[in-house]
Amino acid sequence: MPDSIAQFAKANYLSLETYRKTGVAVKTPVWFAQDVSHRDPRVTVFYVYSEADAGKVKRIRNNPTVRAAPCNFRGNVGGTWVEGRARLCDEDEAAHGQELLRQKYGLLKTTGDFFSRIMRHEQAVIVVEIA
Repeated sequence: MPDSIAQFAKANYLSLETYRKTGVAVKTPVWFAQDVSHRDPRVTVFYVYSEADAGKVKRIRNNPTVRAAPCNFRGNVGGTWVEGRARLCDEDEAAHGQELLRQKYGLLKTTGDFFSRIMRHEQAVIVVEIA
């Protein structure tokens, strides 16, 4: 498993595969940040930013099973898929996830947050846990 997690170390995007109620898989390239300070070393945690009304958020509410693989900004996968479970964060954990994303993406994330607030888009942070 360490090799399958190490592939994400230099990646800027991951392809997050979620599932519709019909079982059809939907792949979405997303920004992510790994939480290396997570309390359980057997679990790898990725934080993913999304708008609250995005399809992936709705699909995760219905089915927390996901797969992830490193990809480019167009979603072309460049590694192996790993299976995990996803859930939406509460406020405190979302703030931690947002901070990790700001550390990783810097000015791009800060600018995106600014325009998101101006346009009054509600943000959500998704936790992807890979055991």
